[in-house]
Amino acid sequence: MKISIFITCLGNMLYPDLGVTMAKIFTRLGHTVDFPDKQACCGQISFNSGYMEDTRAVARNTIDAFEKSEVVVAPSGSCIGMIHHNYPSLFENDPVYLKKANELINKSYEFSQFLVNVLKQPDLGARYKAKVTYHPSCHATRLMGIRDEPLTLLEHIQGVEVVPLPEAQLCCGFGGTFAIKMPVISEAMVQEKAQHVIESGADILTGLDMGCLLNISGYLEKHGHPVPAMHVIQLLGKGIE
Repeated sequence: MKISIFITCLGNMLYPDLGVTMAKIFTRLGHTVDFPDKQACCGQISFNSGYMEDTRAVARNTIDAFEKSEVVVAPSGSCIGMIHHNYPSLFENDPVYLKKANELINKSYEFSQFLVNVLKQPDLGARYKAKVTYHPSCHATRLMGIRDEPLTLLEHIQGVEVVPLPEAQLCCGFGGTFAIKMPVISEAMVQEKAQHVIESGADILTGLDMGCLLNISGYLEKHGHPVPAMHVIQLLGKGIE
């Protein structure tokens, strides 16, 4: 099939290798890949801040960017969650874009969800020796119901040992604009999460959402515990190299 990559804001600005690795993986599996130039933000930041008209403008752009795509895949449960759970309410009074929004919802996926549930290709022959702990980000887990898929991918990387993350279900405190509006609470939350990462004894922290990984690894590094954070896609990429 032809797969359109939705790189997302954080992916584009801070983790551009994610898009490259996704393209390599899908090509390796025999699919074709494209990257619609018109894509930008999903609108989550303005949505969380209450700017609904601005969000609608951004969401229309995203819908238009992928209108002709066969399938859309993103390295973020958070951004796909925004599309699936908030676009219908954004366009409830706009029948044209409500229809288009539902079409995008029906063909858009988070990466691990797509690879495991749709392509049914959890084993890429990857090899990477490391002790890894997995942080289940809030939006991927609670909005999208993505729980076993990333762990399935990790279990198929030969050499990876997945170790439990204590209190894994707790939020890391990032939450997009939450970390900006409530910095004291946010820091207390990431402090607790970072301590659990240390307790796990893992060599690497992994997850599905770049904001969470950036937040946790930044706190760890700042406080003298430089546990590297790698997106599940980055681990796969290193494993197939």
